[in-house]
Amino acid sequence: MFLTGFTDEACEDIAGQIAVTKELGWSNIELRNADGKMLGTMTDEEFDKAYEALSEAGVHINCYGSAVANWSRHPRSDEDFEASKKELLTAIPRMHKLGCKMVRGMSFLVPTDEPGDSPALEKIIFAKVNELVKICEDNGIIYGHENCMNYGGMSHVHTLRLLDAVKSPAFTLIFDTGNPTFNYRQLGLKPYPLQSSWEFYSNVKQFISYVHIKDATALPPADGSRPQARFTFAGEGCGDIRAILKDLKESGYDGGISMEPHVGSVFHDPNGNPNSPEAKKFRHDIYIKYCHHFEQLLRDCGWTL
Repeated sequence: MFLTGFTDEACEDIAGQIAVTKELGWSNIELRNADGKMLGTMTDEEFDKAYEALSEAGVHINCYGSAVANWSRHPRSDEDFEASKKELLTAIPRMHKLGCKMVRGMSFLVPTDEPGDSPALEKIIFAKVNELVKICEDNGIIYGHENCMNYGGMSHVHTLRLLDAVKSPAFTLIFDTGNPTFNYRQLGLKPYPLQSSWEFYSNVKQFISYVHIKDATALPPADGSRPQARFTFAGEGCGDIRAILKDLKESGYDGGISMEPHVGSVFHDPNGNPNSPEAKKFRHDIYIKYCHHFEQLLRDCGWTL
């Protein structure tokens, strides 16, 4: 087992992300955004600069936290699909140079104007995810699907359907402990209840090869709209993190565990001013505090660090 994290929640520039990783005594980063760019959207010059800084520091990118087929990309949009392919194809040679073997991908947003799991839509989603995974398989990369605000994140049943439709050794699961806490369990008839992290995890755990740590509480609005999450330190929300960590330990899990706190900075929240000195210091300090808190939680759950 090794610890890593989305260090863009602590600092925007790659130098700062390297520094916070070394301050923790860790050696891995899950690279999502650095200096305003993603691995698949950087220029060659920007990538070379980042690569040089990482190499000099001895810090490894263990996973590319991409936007491929994510919650902003519609399954019926060919333009969105081409953007995902372009990002993936641009990133892969850079991942090879970095020695990075996994890309975090998703299964497209859940439409609001039609059933997100209609047979017609599922056919499109499965075909497009298969094509993305085939690109990864052909290039020695693992496509790790995250249970986020996407088709596979609608419930554990939808993730299992996706696994059944995408038969590839390059397709695996990234399980996020926090996402179920503020997403509906879209099975049966409305009104849907919120998901259970433990239920989701226990039904897909045999396919999990990587874990994101996030925790939150949420209450479903009366109108059935998306719940507003209140992000917490790991183990203090409804993400069943203690139970999951204990089960992972008992199961002999030996993969990565990646911090995605969202406590100090929500990556896709457009509000706030992240550039003030006070905000930057807060983001750094809360990330460090979160990671140390999680290390103690691991020890409490029987892990040896």
